[in-house]
Amino acid sequence: MLAYRHLFHAGNFADVFKHALLARLLIALGKKDKPYCYLDTHAGIGRYDLAHPWAKKAREYENGIGRLWQRKDIPAALAPYMAAVKAVNPYPNLRFYPGSPLIAKRFVRPGDRIVLTELNTTDFAELKALFARDRQVAVHLLDGYQGLKAFLPPQERRGLVLLDSSFDRAREFARIVKALAETHSRWATGTYAIWYPLMEPGAMRGFARDVEQTGIRKILRLELTVEPEDWTVTVPGCGMLVVNPPWGFEKEARPMLRWLWGALSVKGAGGASVNWLVPE
Repeated sequence: MLAYRHLFHAGNFADVFKHALLARLLIALGKKDKPYCYLDTHAGIGRYDLAHPWAKKAREYENGIGRLWQRKDIPAALAPYMAAVKAVNPYPNLRFYPGSPLIAKRFVRPGDRIVLTELNTTDFAELKALFARDRQVAVHLLDGYQGLKAFLPPQERRGLVLLDSSFDRAREFARIVKALAETHSRWATGTYAIWYPLMEPGAMRGFARDVEQTGIRKILRLELTVEPEDWTVTVPGCGMLVVNPPWGFEKEARPMLRWLWGALSVKGAGGASVNWLVPE
């Protein structure tokens, strides 16, 4: 179990991985004329001040977004994500990092809809204030797993769910599998993006096996590791399962993650991978 408040980790390699992929998923959804709904189950505060004492304690952003901030060779697939980060910062300084709600707001179209759930009352209040005048965004003080039951399937019948648990409780992998199976049974055509930390190999094999046993098809697995195998200080890497990925997403993600690994890895440790956990 991980002790967790996201401000300690904002802008780290896992955020870069997660939000770069999120941007590509939203861009792909926006290529069709019909509106869609974006549901963020663990929305956080929406924007993180990297000058805050919590962020400066471990300075994880320095080995995340900090490594990309001044680079001139950002690949085209990553450019929209970097533009979203720069949009909340007084150029040329890196001061704020946008959470997934602000990343999503950057890419949704006027007819699309954003639903955010957050259970921490302090974080909810901050998130609510951030979107107080935005009619496109609904913010709810609610457990993310309850949000899956309350808001899906969406009225648009199209959409993306970001299930981004903080992993601050035991048995989170089992909770994710159960929630995915139940939600998919009610809304099989939605796109689901499920972020997870890479933990010890036995736990990861069990998670993969349990997901496969749900019977859900078309699950793409994307992973990024930036630390050596014996690294124990923080998680060495992270992954994302994408159920029903949009057409072209796999082709975009593969070289993008390879480039990110080169930019974010510590002394060439780790690697990046994209494969089908369950094919179509």
